[in-house]
Amino acid sequence: MTDGKDSWKLKLACVWGGELVSVLTSSILQMGFVWHITLTTNSASMLSLASLAGFLPLALFGTFAGTVVDRLPLRVTLVGADLFIAAVSAVVAVVSLTGTLPVWVVMVALFVRAVGSAFHTPAFQALTPLVAPAEHLTRLAGVTQAVQSGGYILGTAIAAVIYPLWGLTAMIALDVAGALFATVAVLAARLDVGGSGAQAGEKNLGLVAQARALAGETADGYRVLRGYRGLFALLWCGFVFTLVFSPISALFPLMTLDHFGGTTGDAATAEIVFSVGMIAGSALLTATGGFKNRALTVCFATALYGFATLVAGCAGPSAGGMQLFFVMSFLMGLSSPFYSGPQTALMQEKVPPEYLGRVFGLYGAIMSWAMPLGLAFSSLFADAVGAPAWFFGAGIAMVLLACVTWAIPAIRNVER
Repeated sequence: MTDGKDSWKLKLACVWGGELVSVLTSSILQMGFVWHITLTTNSASMLSLASLAGFLPLALFGTFAGTVVDRLPLRVTLVGADLFIAAVSAVVAVVSLTGTLPVWVVMVALFVRAVGSAFHTPAFQALTPLVAPAEHLTRLAGVTQAVQSGGYILGTAIAAVIYPLWGLTAMIALDVAGALFATVAVLAARLDVGGSGAQAGEKNLGLVAQARALAGETADGYRVLRGYRGLFALLWCGFVFTLVFSPISALFPLMTLDHFGGTTGDAATAEIVFSVGMIAGSALLTATGGFKNRALTVCFATALYGFATLVAGCAGPSAGGMQLFFVMSFLMGLSSPFYSGPQTALMQEKVPPEYLGRVFGLYGAIMSWAMPLGLAFSSLFADAVGAPAWFFGAGIAMVLLACVTWAIPAIRNVER
């Protein structure tokens, strides 16, 4: 699996370095898109629709994307996805140079870029267990979270400077450069894992027969995941969590810009504080591995996230209320790695390597179906009830979900 005792560390360090830069530049552009939509429309519904445009391709293509990931060498999928996303950004840059960038163009760009992410995400998640020893997976999940959070926090801070000075065009140019750098990093790592290839003789089959074969392999991945009762139950509890969580992430800018009457700098501060919390949580997860029972870690993280969201919804429209919102944003970020990291490590540890792409693709697709459902619901009612009330109700729902999750025996005994 590896060329030497520590070669896996060099491979992961190289790929993660490229990922750090790619996440950095992508988060710069993502914040630029969010602020462009917020300042142009000042609508919770439009923010929710923008998030929907970014998540829907993961739901539509994620199911079969994992099967493709299992067939191809990981370096091919990672490089192909990065170059595809860079090409989309380049097209948006050309449009922005012609004059004012229409909101609908941003929506389309978010949708098409997410198609590339549908392939990149399961490939990146499948990489670690194919390269690193199993005993390091939980702590390495914390490192992965730290890399992604670090890129996000730096990107958000840089976006707050670039957007008012140079606008979206400069942000798009940086995103293209970041994707190209990530491509070079993957090639430099010389990855030689993944790629089961098509079944013997399948290349000579017609298009319909190949589609049936692809669907059959995808169904095999679902059966493998369903065979692990604890993981399967965690998957559907995660579906409910994502259903409640997705509108919260979309309404973050509206809380700072509308409810608190803040500036884009304040909106960036909220995102940065959240990301600092994620880095702190990632560091704690890397150092401790969380509770011995990783399902308990997931339930605790769900409850902490719910508590912080509930309190954030109670913050009044004042300077003190904004400070309280920042503190709760930190707690939300702190809990996030303890929610996602243990689940990722459990799947990486228990699922056979040849099914990892399919399982992560299915997991991402199911979570992504929860996102548009939650965002569609919030786009109908968030403007009517207001962002603070939505935060308050979502917090209560998350605390209740944590209790229900721990009450399921298969989840409590997932380590067995």
